[in-house]
Order: sequence, then C-alpha cells, then structure tokens
Amino acid sequence: MKSKLLCLLGPTAVGKTEIAIQLAQHLNAEIVSVDSRQIYRQMDIGTAKPTPEEQQAARHHLIDCVDISQPFSVADYQSLVDTAITDIQGRGKQVLLVGGAGLYFRAVVDGLFEGPGADTSLRKRLEQEAIQHGVDALHNRLRACDPESADRIHPNNLTRVIRALEVYELTGIPMSEHQQQWYQEKQRYPFTAFGLTMSRELLYHRIEQRVDVMLANGLIAEVESLLAAGSSRDTFALQSFGYKELIAYLDGKCTYVEAIEQLKQNTRRFAKRQLTWFRKDMRIEWLDRESTPDVVGYILGNIHIPL
Repeated sequence: MKSKLLCLLGPTAVGKTEIAIQLAQHLNAEIVSVDSRQIYRQMDIGTAKPTPEEQQAARHHLIDCVDISQPFSVADYQSLVDTAITDIQGRGKQVLLVGGAGLYFRAVVDGLFEGPGADTSLRKRLEQEAIQHGVDALHNRLRACDPESADRIHPNNLTRVIRALEVYELTGIPMSEHQQQWYQEKQRYPFTAFGLTMSRELLYHRIEQRVDVMLANGLIAEVESLLAAGSSRDTFALQSFGYKELIAYLDGKCTYVEAIEQLKQNTRRFAKRQLTWFRKDMRIEWLDRESTPDVVGYILGNIHIPL
C-alpha cells in the first residue's frame, strides 16, 4: 500500500509556504506544489513562487517545469506529480502536497473525470461559434448550464470551455456534477489533508499587502520582460490575475491605479473561489490561523498516519 500523503491546502496569501517549510523540516518531507501557475518557468513574482531561499530550506517539486508557451493540462500535471511522488517515496521521504489549485489536488488524490468520448462534429460546431461570436459568448453559454465549471474555467481556455459544453450536451448533466463521482471511487493515494483559513477581512488585507510587495519587487518589469521576449498576450498563462491587469495597463487600456485595484479585486475573487471549492471536500480539516497560533504543532500532533 502506498504511504499516505500529507496535504496543506488553502487560498492564496493564507501563508501555506511558511507552514509547509516548517512541516517539511520536521517530517523529513519534500514539497510537491499544487499550483496551476507556479508550474511555469518565467512567472515568478506574480505567482508568489517560493523564493530561492525558501526552496533551499525545503526541496520543492513541480515548480518551473513548463514554458509559458507550452500547452499544459491537468492530465499533464497528474503525470508529473505521480513521477515526483514515486521519486520522493522511493528515497524514503514524506510527500507534502501544498497549494491552492483544487482541480489539481483532486486529480492527484481522486483521479480525473473521463466523461463521454469526444464528438468531433460537436467540437467543430462549438469552435465555429467561438470564431463567429467570441470566446466570451461560449463561456456565457457554459455559465448558463454549468455555473460551477464556468467559475473554474477561464474564458480564454477555449479547449476546456468546449469540453465542458460537450459533456453537458452529450449527457444532459453538468460536468461539475459528473465530477462528484470522484468522491465515490477509490482514491489514487491515501492522504491526510489540512486546510488553512482566516477571517475574510484579514485574508483580503494580506492579499492587498502581497500585491504591494509584488509591485515593489518588480512585477511590472517581469511582465514587460515576458512581453519583450515575444510571449503572446493571449497566452493562457498571461491571462491569469497578476499579469492580465498589468498588460492592460502597459497597453494603455487603463491607468496604473485602475490596474492595481483590478488586480487586487481579481485576487480576492480568486481566493473566494478557492475556498468555495475546498469547502465542499469534507476530508479536509480546517485550521483557522487566528485561533490556532501553533499550526505546525497542531498538525504534527494530529497527523494520525504512519509517515
């Protein structure tokens, strides 16, 4: 039987990296990133990637693996993480999954929803609709029939939008509902999971502080460098929060103040979606950082697994 994974989950800016490094040092563990953006090599400041010093304090996996121009799917992530887990466990280390990408987390521990096979004619029709009416129109269609998937899938990720619409049209059931079967099937890995949370007021304050620090650390220069290197503004990775707002500013579509306010607002909304996703998983034990001052001590005392 595979040894259990220890998982530390939660929204952006809640302080997962700090806690994870301390846990890794106590448990002879290596950290596997569960983040959909830190996987990209060229995106450092805007993704709050662990610093070189933090990565030296505890070994990290699945960071800086993919160029932003490369297509990358959840299935690709699942394959990479399986390899990392096998490697870590093979060296007698504990695996510590850390991050806030709910879909990636469930792909690791529960597997992927396969769904009905591809319908070529339906996909071509949907692709043609996107060309004629725009990707936003297609995303709005998805929101009408499957709002949960629409919240999770970025409008510019046309492949996933089309797949979600395809599943609904072929089965009459939203893909988000199909994915509930993840909880009914055998888990791919046994695990113990803890989630970090705090009051919304404090979390939003930390988010705004983090954005200010990113800007002070050169976030605008990072975005300028990516564009100067030839990265397309339409690249899926650059359509994520932290990048798209500053690209709009650099392109003269909004003022600096408007861009920063939009960035902070989009990050707050992202954190809210993360919490909504994770709260549905009853296997996660939640720890409020304000009422649990010694989070590391609590987790070490309540793991209940043979590490």
